[in-house]
Amino acid sequence: MSDFGFWAIATESPDHLALVTPDGTEITAGELLGRANQVVHALRRFGLKPGDVVATLLPNGREMIELYLACLQAGWYLVPNNHHLVGAEIGYILEDSEAKVFVAHERFEEAALDAAEEAGLGGTACLAVGEIVGFNSYELLLGNQPTTAPEDRTIGDVMNYTSGTTGKPKGVHRPLSGATPEEAALGLSGILFLFGIQPHDDNVHIVGSPLYHTAVLRFAGASIHLGHTLVIMDKWDPEEMLRLIQQYKVTTSHMVPTQFVRLLNLPEDVRASYDVSSLRHMIHAAAPCPIEIKHQMIAWWGNAVDEYYAASEGGGTVVGAEEWLTKPGTVGKPWPISEIGIFDDDENRLTEPGAIGTVYMSMQTGSFEYHKDKEKTKKGRIGSFFTVGDIGYLDEDGFLFLCDRKTDMIISGGANIYPAEIEGAIIMHPKVADVAVFGVPNADWGEEIKAVIQPADGVEGDDALRAEIIDFLKDKIGKMKQPRSIDFTNDMPRDASGKLYKRKLRDPYWEGQDRAI
Repeated sequence: MSDFGFWAIATESPDHLALVTPDGTEITAGELLGRANQVVHALRRFGLKPGDVVATLLPNGREMIELYLACLQAGWYLVPNNHHLVGAEIGYILEDSEAKVFVAHERFEEAALDAAEEAGLGGTACLAVGEIVGFNSYELLLGNQPTTAPEDRTIGDVMNYTSGTTGKPKGVHRPLSGATPEEAALGLSGILFLFGIQPHDDNVHIVGSPLYHTAVLRFAGASIHLGHTLVIMDKWDPEEMLRLIQQYKVTTSHMVPTQFVRLLNLPEDVRASYDVSSLRHMIHAAAPCPIEIKHQMIAWWGNAVDEYYAASEGGGTVVGAEEWLTKPGTVGKPWPISEIGIFDDDENRLTEPGAIGTVYMSMQTGSFEYHKDKEKTKKGRIGSFFTVGDIGYLDEDGFLFLCDRKTDMIISGGANIYPAEIEGAIIMHPKVADVAVFGVPNADWGEEIKAVIQPADGVEGDDALRAEIIDFLKDKIGKMKQPRSIDFTNDMPRDASGKLYKRKLRDPYWEGQDRAI
């Protein structure tokens, strides 16, 4: 069996179990290859050529994977849309990316119709999984196509749009190499080699987060190109994940810290009732993980808990559980093809261990640009380095530690205060399900610390809980880091990948006032 590339693996071993859908349907590699080939034949009828864009608005499922595989062998860019966006936001991405075809699921009919109208994308170019008024049937279109390999195959890519928490989102665009899918297969799998994950080896990768998220799709794609089985969840549930881990002997996944918190909140007897001994590399990223939460996960899952720090644009660090235990809180050392630099606000590189500044990353190979936005591409760059705005430092051994996002840092009385540390302390309270900490106006100090807390299920956010949390923090963090006030919410604004939209909480407190950052 070929080591790399889904297309070769599926041709040589068509009976290999490639995919388990959210409803439990098992799909072989041969079947999935046939579907991906049908997608190429079908979409070429719309005149798509290499470099064109296919946009999606889909839940986790078979269609997302087969479109991914089709685009990669037809030279197209796949643009997955976050299905939590409203129609106008999706329409902007369709228009900005110049999407030639739009595939949407009937579950998101209202947003899909609004988006297509907003982008002026109509007629046959809109396809529905299920039924959407005015859209053509995706399934019927594919059913008329052969399952044989298309001609003139060339590698495509995924163009993810940045989250747009500040300003309009932009696509992270990389030039296409012109290589064949087989020639590019090793590169598609490379991210997994950073963690020592090997081809085949009875690996099973569970997808518990949305496939529209950059890392989730890239890790799932890398897994399928190494001959691993994908087990896909539609909506993540902690106990259901444990059940699937046990049933399919899952070995790998890509997770976020909020999922760790929810898993740890399960009753001890429930957690103990599932066999997780198959786990090898349960990789987490996307948000800071409180140190104590990670200690608990390692105590439960052992050395299977890996971590990395990166961005859609490229570059990053990685650390395994055993190494992390010697440097609690680190996000690791740079990848072999990446470099980390710490710079001050005047773009001077800080070389002293422990010097705090803005974290910049550099890739020794490859490049990116923001689609149709040269100014944004130039912004945040120093030579070959780029930043996403995180603050951190390198220790004497070259390990990276993150403090927070620059835009989230609180400046109170001239002192820099990093919310992530405070959030990490608060989340350890057993009655807290989620937390966000940020600065709000203070006439004397400039900013003061506000905590917004989502209570655990069945817990009321009231004065008694507020007092309990404040008392809990007294021996956890210094007095200057203690929240001056606590509010409660039942709906923390996180997307399904775990990313917190802190601006949605913070901005109302700053209406009519200027922030220092």
